[in-house]
Order: sequence, then structure tokens, then C-alpha cells
Amino acid sequence: MIKTSAKLSMVNGTIDMSHGAGGRAMTQLIQQLFLQCFDNTYLRQANDGVLLPRSNKRLMMATDSYVVSPLFFPGGNIGELAVNGTINDLAVGGAVPKYLSVGFILEEGFPLSDLKKIVTSMADAAKRSGVFIVTGDTKVVEKNSVDGVFINTTGIGELDDEVTLPQAPQVGDKIIINGDVGDHGVAILAHRENLSFATTIASDTAALSGLIAAMLAAAPGIRCMRDPTRGGVSAVMNEWAEQYHTCFLLNEAAIPTKMAVQSACELMGLDVLHLANEGKVIAVCPHEQIEPLLSVMRAHPLGKKASIIGDVVDEVHPGVLMTSCVGGRRLVDWVSGEPLPRIC
Repeated sequence: MIKTSAKLSMVNGTIDMSHGAGGRAMTQLIQQLFLQCFDNTYLRQANDGVLLPRSNKRLMMATDSYVVSPLFFPGGNIGELAVNGTINDLAVGGAVPKYLSVGFILEEGFPLSDLKKIVTSMADAAKRSGVFIVTGDTKVVEKNSVDGVFINTTGIGELDDEVTLPQAPQVGDKIIINGDVGDHGVAILAHRENLSFATTIASDTAALSGLIAAMLAAAPGIRCMRDPTRGGVSAVMNEWAEQYHTCFLLNEAAIPTKMAVQSACELMGLDVLHLANEGKVIAVCPHEQIEPLLSVMRAHPLGKKASIIGDVVDEVHPGVLMTSCVGGRRLVDWVSGEPLPRIC
């Protein structure tokens, strides 16, 4: 690997077009920031493609792009969100996340100090989950072409043969979630619009792979799992209803929600079931395995408020219904339009 002598100014420096041109400046950026933060034996191969160890397990791949605005928000930033989000996409499929690629689209003039914060948070998030960032790409575009930085992450995970996710939910199954809903959506909106509440609402961004591994060990019969990101709980439940021709009955009183989040939703006319989450998993589990599943979830830091939020019911038509706090029933429909753009 060619070493460059000039040092980037991580305090006052900014991204310029030369950082994406493939020359000396780009090499400096890669060596002095990305390689230092993400350093591992795979990344040190320094080739266009990375050679990974042979695996005798099934492989799962997931990819996602992140354009959240603002880039920094209570509870996290775009970099940590990008790593956690792709890890979670693999984990809810029953895979053990192993490797990530990272692609950056950087805007000319973006402060190197902010980029370093983002990259450092990505490295920390990957390390916490035992995941290696093994390859990447950097592009720079003219000022005002993007909003600072966009990130794409692609992940690879390994899947044991005994994992049979997903399966169709069955009548009598229970629907479970690991904690409060709506935190991420409200945190982003409040920060973006400079809204003040008595209590700071922080994003729930977190990698769920450890929690989900414990869940599958305690309840191997789990039918299916999803992380309710864009579109929130309502989107996941409606997708399942359509996919499996199944009817779900949610219990509004059982859905864990922080009072501050609920108050913010009432103030802004939002339905908490439509809001994005970045550290939540919804699972459908046979009723006979629900107690050991709840026990294991509540023992984990990310599952302390795990709750049964509904049932799979026998109805003629597939869909999502909810018993309200006052005892009536209503349809839980898909989110209409895009109430919160640039949420992840």
C-alpha cells in the first residue's frame, strides 16, 4: 500500500472534489480516516473486491441506503444508523451478521470533522456487534448535489440450517415487540423542526442481533420477524397480512409507547403505529413458546419492555385490526403518503 505523507486536517478541513477523483487526495482520505477507523485484516487486502473466508453455512445478503435528515440527531447519527439498520435486516431473517460494505456519497465542502464523527460511530457500532466492515467506496459530488453525506451499506450474514424463518403465522400465535414504538420518528421530526418537549426524545437506533439470537434460542418456533422501520408497525403488520393471507388483532393498550412520544403524536396529528423505529423487532410466536421468549427478551437490555401486542385471529378477510383503549375495533391501515420523509 502506498503511504502518503500529507495529513488531513480533521478539525478545519472539508471534502473537495479531489477526494473522489482516485488520486493522492482520495488515498489520503481512505488511509487516514476510513482505514484507521475500520481497520481489520479483510480491509487491509486493499483490493477492489474483498476475499472472505469459505463458509459451509447458507448466506444472507441485505442492502440499504441512508439519507436521513438531519445527519446528527438525539440518540445517534446517519453512520450508526446505517450499520445498525443493515445488521437488523440480516438478524430478523435469522442470520448472524458477519460483514458489511460501506459506500459514501459525499458533498463538496462537507466538514471532515463531521465525517470523522460519522465514521467513528460506524466503527464503534460494527465492533459492538462483532461485524467487520470489509470493503467500501467513496464518491464526491458538487456542492448542493446531496445533503452532506448519503451512505449505502450492504451486509452478509450466515444462516444455520435449523433456522426456518420465515413461516406463515397460525391462528392462536402471539405478536410480540421488544419495546417502545415511535421513538426514532419523533426524535428525527422534533430535531428537524426545532420542536421542544419537556423530555428529550432520542432515537432507539440499536443493533438487534444479540437480542434476536437469544430469542431464537429460547423460541425456535418463531414464525417470522421484522424490524418496523419506514411505515412503522402498521406497515409490517399489513405486509404480513397480505403476504400470508392472515388477520392480526392488535391491542392498543398493550403497545408500549413513551408518554412523551404519544403526546408528540397527538400534538402533530400522527399515528404512532406509522412512525419509524430503528431498534425494534416484531415477532410472531406460537403461544406455547411465548413465556420463555418473553423471559429471555426481558432479561436483555434491548428487550426490557417486551410485550405481547396482539394475536393471529381467524377472520374471513386478511387484514390488521386493533382493539382500541375504549373497547372498540378499528382497521389499522397502511400509512398514507409520506408524513416523515428522510427518516432513515
